[in-house]
Amino acid sequence: MTGKTVAVLMGGWSAEREVSLSSGEACAKALVEAGYQVRTIDVSRDLDALVKALDPRPDAVFNALHGPGGEDGTIQGVLEFLNIPYTHSGVLASAVAMDKPSAKAVFAAAGLPLAEGVVLHSRDLLTKNPIPAPFVVKPTNQGSSVGVRIVRQNDNSWDEEARSWPYGDQVMIERFIPGREITVAVMGDRPLGALEIRSRGPFYDYTSKYAVGGSEHVIPAPIHPEAYEAALDIALRAHQALGCRGVSRADLRYDDEAGEPGRMVLLEVNTQPGMTATSLVPDIARHAGISFSELVGWMVENATCG
Repeated sequence: MTGKTVAVLMGGWSAEREVSLSSGEACAKALVEAGYQVRTIDVSRDLDALVKALDPRPDAVFNALHGPGGEDGTIQGVLEFLNIPYTHSGVLASAVAMDKPSAKAVFAAAGLPLAEGVVLHSRDLLTKNPIPAPFVVKPTNQGSSVGVRIVRQNDNSWDEEARSWPYGDQVMIERFIPGREITVAVMGDRPLGALEIRSRGPFYDYTSKYAVGGSEHVIPAPIHPEAYEAALDIALRAHQALGCRGVSRADLRYDDEAGEPGRMVLLEVNTQPGMTATSLVPDIARHAGISFSELVGWMVENATCG
């Protein structure tokens, strides 16, 4: 028994609130099983209420928040001010990773393979397609594939969606990369393994990620050994380029249409990967011989501030 006290932050006010509640409940249960004294806090925009909920001060905070407010450096800054050690990445890495154009600039400077793309004002979507279809439309600061849309040739439904874009003034457009969905978990300074995601839908969207049976996880990813090692290397380099700590997850596309070994392309890094029953990082960790309780316990023991 560790005897350490841990406050699990969960909920929040982003579009990923329900996912965060599921992550928080699962992590809290696992931490209790690992011997920690745990209390859960449903975080709102009431900062005074959060400060009061963190009194008495815990030995560490497990940040199970997702999306804006919990994943973008905001809550990390509050915990820095309060001088409470917390899991996952710090303020700067969290903020940069959450802002897709900024993260992409960091990845490009590190020489990582990326999809071609542009960042536009949302009003520019009303004139014409910014690049030839097929292309991928993404909000610049959302997670869990919220708002992600693949626009294919002769997609007449896209015009209507473009007129009512709800995710802010900026929008990222990237060339669609054919092939397979690959994801890699990084724990500290080592990649744990690569997993292939086989979605039941047209792509790995919000429903595929969180609905039971929405996707199939194949681990280890059944790809060419050279491609597998490339995926691990790209994920670790991306983690390091952003200055991440703790656990992160890199999402990639593997274009093997011309045969193997194919081309591996980095899409993004998640500094607050999902920790639900259907989540990817726990699956990869289990395959690496790390139980869910061991994983969250390691994250707490490596929590830091500053």
